[in-house]
Amino acid sequence: MQKRSLGVAVVLVTALFFLWGFAINLNPILIPHLKKACQLSDIQSSFIDASTFMAYFFMAIPAGMFLKRFGYKVGILAGLGLFVLGALLFYPAAGTRAYAFFLAAIFIIGCGCTILESAANPYMTELGDMEQPGKGVHLLNFAQSFNGLAACLAPLLGRQFILSGTTYTEAQLKAMPSADLLAYLQHEASTVQIPYLLIAAVVALVAVVCWRTHLPEPQPPQEATSLDWSVLSEPNLRLGVIAQFFYVGAQVGVSSFFIRFAWHAAQTDEKQAALLLAYFLALFMAGRFVGTYLMRFIAPARLLLLFAGINVLLLLLAVFGEGQAAVYAIGGVEFFMSVMYPTIFALSIRGLGPRTKEGTSFLVMAIAGGAVFPVLMGFVSDITHNIQLAYAVPIICFAVVAFFAFKNIAVKEVQLSAAH
Repeated sequence: MQKRSLGVAVVLVTALFFLWGFAINLNPILIPHLKKACQLSDIQSSFIDASTFMAYFFMAIPAGMFLKRFGYKVGILAGLGLFVLGALLFYPAAGTRAYAFFLAAIFIIGCGCTILESAANPYMTELGDMEQPGKGVHLLNFAQSFNGLAACLAPLLGRQFILSGTTYTEAQLKAMPSADLLAYLQHEASTVQIPYLLIAAVVALVAVVCWRTHLPEPQPPQEATSLDWSVLSEPNLRLGVIAQFFYVGAQVGVSSFFIRFAWHAAQTDEKQAALLLAYFLALFMAGRFVGTYLMRFIAPARLLLLFAGINVLLLLLAVFGEGQAAVYAIGGVEFFMSVMYPTIFALSIRGLGPRTKEGTSFLVMAIAGGAVFPVLMGFVSDITHNIQLAYAVPIICFAVVAFFAFKNIAVKEVQLSAAH
């Protein structure tokens, strides 16, 4: 395979990491925003995450079969097409201010992201290993760094173009004339229209570029068959799927409720909290680069165990601390969880060979953890009236990740170390 062709593929696939990272990380903005516009409870607002990540659950296996039959390029184009469709649907959803319509649009975007992630993660790993054996995990962490960049920019731009900064108490809303209330709610809903039209345009442009570019296939397309569940007989893959389920639930929940968390812990208003979230997600991005560098000296499984343990301690501070100390503990959590997804992914698919795409389907399906744990956090918040207590849920999640990392330390790391 020509080196230039490989380089072009790496650049384009890296762009995909940015795109789905941007879409998913607008959820922490949409949750408090639509909570106002559609007058929702915490658990109802968590359905935004549920819609995104249930798409991963339902689409992961079909996406794996589709990729196996048609290859990476066609899969990428299909994912981008669904992404565009979902983004366009935000315009009529805002016009009707129907929460179910918003959730449908978010679900469709989630389906597109599922296909993109099912393709991009193993594709990047295989491209790296084709260039140099063992380079896949390093290249995957590098690409995921741009996912982290998108995660940083999404709340920053969402704060600027979606959040109004205007918040009324429940008593003020009840005292408001019905016409004024309706106008306020409609204005809040309408602020998502232009941003999502722009997102649709950018994604469509990337789709055109991918369509006109040769993307090498590391493995030729195969006849589509029903997914072989026997791949889960591989113990490390099975444990990796469980760890990924818990990790994604923690990652999504920590970020999604942060704006509400910052208000409860330190009375930080939504615009300032969104700015803090952007800064914290910049730490997430920095953590990707730092983690990738550290893997030159520390085996990925050992680094994963260390970072998971630190996050358990930081979340204890977030749950039981007060004021700015609790808020800034979340910034530390964002930094230390940065390398977890790609590292769990790469450790889990190690040695699967031609069954990599099937194994990947289960790992992508595990992203449904992002649909489960935020809802659980919303439930805890609603029944305790304390969003800080809800952050005890991710503590359990990171403990599971630590267990997975511990089990992998004993595994020979020759093919995993980013130094190779």
